[in-house]
Amino acid sequence: MARFSGDDEAVLQAMLRQLFQSVKEKIRGAPSLECAEEILLHLEETDENFHNYEFVKYLRQHICDTLGSMIEEEMEKWTSDQSQGEESGYDTVVQQVTKRTQESKEYKEMMHSLKNIMMVVVESMINKFEEDEIRSQERQKKMQKEKNNSYCTDNCSDSDASFNQSYKFCQGKLQLILDQLDPGQPKEVRYEALQMLCSAPPSDVLNCENWTTLCEKLTMCLSDPDPVFNDRILKFYAQTFTLSPLHMTKEIYTSLAKYLELYFLSRENHSPTLSTGVDITNPNVIRLLKKVRLLNEYQKEAPSFWIRHPEKYMEEIVESTLSLLSVKHDQSHLVLQKILDPIYFLALVDTKAVWFKKWMHAYYSRTVVLRLLEKKYKSLVTAAVQQCVQYFELCETMKVDEFLGHSKHCGNKQKTFYYSGQELQYIYFIHSLCLLGRLLIYTQGRKLFPIKLKNRKDSISVTDLLVLFTQLIYYSPTSPKMTAAHLENYSPASVVTEILRILCDQKECAIECLYSSSVIEALLQPIYALMKRTKAVPNCSETALIHIADILARIASVEEGLILLLYGENMNSSEEKSMAWEENLLDDLLNFAATPKGLLLLQKTGAINECVTFMFNQYAKKLQISRHQKFGYGVLVTQVASTAAGAVALQNSGFINALITELWANLECGRDDVRVTHPRSTPVDPIDRSCQKSFLALVNLLSYPAVYELVGNQDLPNKAEYSLREVPTCVIDIIDRLIILNSEAKIRSLFDYEQSHMFGLRLLSVVCCDLDTLLLLEAQYQVSEMLLNAQEENILETSESQRDFIIDGLSVERNHVLVRINLTGGPMERILPPRILEKGDDPYPWPMFSSYPLPNCYLSEVTRNADVRQDSDLGKLLLHLKMSDKQTEWIENCRRQFCKLMKAKPDLISGGALVELLEKFVLHLSESPSECYFPSVEYTATDANVKNESLSSMQQLGVKMTVRYGKFLNLLKDSAENDLTLVLKHCERFLKQQQAPVRSSLRCLQGTYAGHDWFVSSLFMIMLGNKEKTFRFLQQFSRLLTSAFLWLPRLHISRYLPNETIKSGTHPIYFCSTHYIEMLLKAEVPLVFSAFHMSGFAPSQICLQWITQCFWNYLDWIEICHYITTCVFLGPDYQVYICIAIFKHLQQDILQHTQIQDLQVFLKEEALRGFRVSDYFEYMEILEQNYRPVLLRDMRNIRVQNV
Repeated sequence: MARFSGDDEAVLQAMLRQLFQSVKEKIRGAPSLECAEEILLHLEETDENFHNYEFVKYLRQHICDTLGSMIEEEMEKWTSDQSQGEESGYDTVVQQVTKRTQESKEYKEMMHSLKNIMMVVVESMINKFEEDEIRSQERQKKMQKEKNNSYCTDNCSDSDASFNQSYKFCQGKLQLILDQLDPGQPKEVRYEALQMLCSAPPSDVLNCENWTTLCEKLTMCLSDPDPVFNDRILKFYAQTFTLSPLHMTKEIYTSLAKYLELYFLSRENHSPTLSTGVDITNPNVIRLLKKVRLLNEYQKEAPSFWIRHPEKYMEEIVESTLSLLSVKHDQSHLVLQKILDPIYFLALVDTKAVWFKKWMHAYYSRTVVLRLLEKKYKSLVTAAVQQCVQYFELCETMKVDEFLGHSKHCGNKQKTFYYSGQELQYIYFIHSLCLLGRLLIYTQGRKLFPIKLKNRKDSISVTDLLVLFTQLIYYSPTSPKMTAAHLENYSPASVVTEILRILCDQKECAIECLYSSSVIEALLQPIYALMKRTKAVPNCSETALIHIADILARIASVEEGLILLLYGENMNSSEEKSMAWEENLLDDLLNFAATPKGLLLLQKTGAINECVTFMFNQYAKKLQISRHQKFGYGVLVTQVASTAAGAVALQNSGFINALITELWANLECGRDDVRVTHPRSTPVDPIDRSCQKSFLALVNLLSYPAVYELVGNQDLPNKAEYSLREVPTCVIDIIDRLIILNSEAKIRSLFDYEQSHMFGLRLLSVVCCDLDTLLLLEAQYQVSEMLLNAQEENILETSESQRDFIIDGLSVERNHVLVRINLTGGPMERILPPRILEKGDDPYPWPMFSSYPLPNCYLSEVTRNADVRQDSDLGKLLLHLKMSDKQTEWIENCRRQFCKLMKAKPDLISGGALVELLEKFVLHLSESPSECYFPSVEYTATDANVKNESLSSMQQLGVKMTVRYGKFLNLLKDSAENDLTLVLKHCERFLKQQQAPVRSSLRCLQGTYAGHDWFVSSLFMIMLGNKEKTFRFLQQFSRLLTSAFLWLPRLHISRYLPNETIKSGTHPIYFCSTHYIEMLLKAEVPLVFSAFHMSGFAPSQICLQWITQCFWNYLDWIEICHYITTCVFLGPDYQVYICIAIFKHLQQDILQHTQIQDLQVFLKEEALRGFRVSDYFEYMEILEQNYRPVLLRDMRNIRVQNV
């Protein structure tokens, strides 16, 4: 490269010209310079001839000469490193070697040298282009001046100067050309008019108002017998196809197709007949074939760019083509005397129907083609089937050899370029084979069958057609009129074999088309004949047997095909019936998964795994499940994912893997079939619409029971390097790749870092609304620390003392999540910063932070209620608690007074009065045998006995969260952390005495309760941090039925539950409380129930989350106290009534968010604003009257659950 001669420059210029000439059409089609650059940058991906360009070969050789030895040394070095240490993947080696090479001195010198040389070459080409352009303009001006002097009239003289300066067609000019094209004009005038038309920019011509008239005139001129004139018109058509956008070329194409259609329909045309054959030296035939070939060339090119334009353009092109090919002349009694239809000529120029293959490749055009074939042009398919049937009948009667022999004889006697009628029939037959083979690949194509043929009683089904295809392999002789090189490609056997191979390679096609006894018998027929040594198939050659063996081997490689070959269709049919029966049974059983109690039944009977696997298989096939489920898989997946066993079943079935793979394809990869020609638009929403469905599916999936089973006690991969091809397959991977982005390797592995990380942060925000999930992620992965570090990295130091946060989508979202997960409180107790920017000079007035504590602006001002025990109504209630009437009457009197107080003065039930109410009422209940559900348990451990025991990391974080919340509410003091820790340790030991040993693979059943004890934390705050009162209350409360439904750890692997229920890992709150919440919701608030189903979400999941964490973060503290007190005083069924009241309160919001398709996000993220337990007391009393007998009976039966 040191010496660069003039010859070298000329060679490089020639190479560049070849490259630009080859990509000229692609670049001209680009709407902007940036798009043209993109086309060149991605040329290797889009141009199959890329590596054949001389310029590319030159660059490759130059790189090899300059850097080859260095690359080899680096590869050897890495190979030796691999043999000594850990083995790296291929991608890693390539990345490292590429990186080293690009950083090398040799690479930089090579790039500098290449740049200098190419600048010289390009500058020279530009100078030469400018010189040529100046000469061309001068020549153009001279010609234009002469033409203006000859043709311009007075009324357009004012525009002469501007016309000379910019070659733009005016109306007068186009009208002049129209007049000159008139058939009455002299030949020279018409020639010159066409020459002017061809030299004008097509866009100027097509944008003129007279374009429609010109198009009609050109269509008329296509009939001109003058070959030169005809060629010039076709040149204009070809130029328009090449240089104009689709909406213009569509006009030209449809006009040409319409002309050909009218030509074939005209009685004055010179179309040959089958008897005369086609002599392609005949001038009329030459002109006709040129037009058909031009049409066909455009047919093959159009699919590469029509996806960028409205569907109506493509539809007009498709319809004009099918209309032309459907043209049929009246059939003569003698077949050989019939006039050749357009399809024969198209088959001549495109024998293997490449045009149809390209049109059927993309879903965009395939849908239109199949729709038009079905509704208007089915005759085209019928004619193709007829042609195949006729050829096969000739094969059967052994007449093929006769007419082929005759055609060869005629070929010798006639001119060299001659196709006899028999040869034309054969070419049309091959074209029909290819067309039908392409149709059979697609489901909608197969739906065009059966086909009714004339003179045949029975219709031709898909199976009939495939039997016919199969028989063609060994019945038909070799093809006529072909050289040895093309003989195999155009023989029926090779064409049919290629079709059957494609069908075999696509399982759905193979099952529907090939796996039938009729087709298999047709394939085996020559083998049977060979074994019996008969001549049932006289033309069966060794090649035909090889083709058949190839197809049989492909069928046998699939389980269904192998069974069919080994046992026949009867065995297959019986197995299919058995499978169908089993599928119907599983489908019916899957209905049980739509309700919590039904799901428990599936888990207890062991059918859950099979049902979920069946559900996933139906999902993978995009089939509907359950005849009674109208809104797809959402509700079922939500129900199943609400339990630990269900989540494991979803994981084992492959459902979660498929869901995450689909998410990654939408989020990071995009759609492969449109990425080059139709780039994805820049997302304007935080979560792009293409990912919304996957986002909601993950929200449905990631309930706490599912998260604990799928993520609990598992570390993140945190790899040093991530391949770009590495696709996440599980929930851990999603957390690692989209949420916890704590390394440069993770960030570099994302094609769209901001959009993907935003998806992860939004998902984190939703799942962390479940406080147990938040504590798990915090304990295992320290999500708060990760978010704070990311905010710290987003700080811009403007001066020594000034540090400003960069405000962007990610920093705003992180700020929101940090406040959400670190502040506890109901709608009036905490302030969450918005996720959107405001208008004005200060778009985000909310302070960001990268360390604790949080800014005070996020804390609401909470005042502690004064002691209100002096109130007369409250005094009456407290007085009732001290009286000792008959036990039953006493309890009822207390409840009536409580209801009266809740309706009239609910705010009185708080503070010290609330403590006294709960203590005394529960004490009386625990001493009443009729009110006790669980037996008394002796507990003698002291603080010293439990002091050295340890809580789980989740419980410890939960203690800190509780104390923060209690101090914020002025309920707890600094010393409360140690006291609450002791209470929780006592509770664990107390409950452990009542647990049964259990063996299970479920994580949630291995050891203590998997989450934090939110009920004990709530009660500790109610008791104002008094550990003695708290634990004494819990011991008494544990004997009551209500404890089973308020205090979740109470029944964790409890010996009071049936063994099957324990092993299922499902809590009574789910299979009893939330089950009845759904039942009552359907009856009481049917619009809300329907909204849940339409959203693909289950009420049971959100209710389980609310109840588990005692409505923390959803209700203000006073309402949480009222929820607990109401259930204690009035019974556990009020838990159900309160949830129904909440849904009634939220009805309008739920309907609105169902419409905008984010119901589950709304319910999980938003607090229950405006809801007060006391406001719905009268409504809940009505529910109690209607439903209490059923609910309490089922709640009391949890010990001997009878599903």
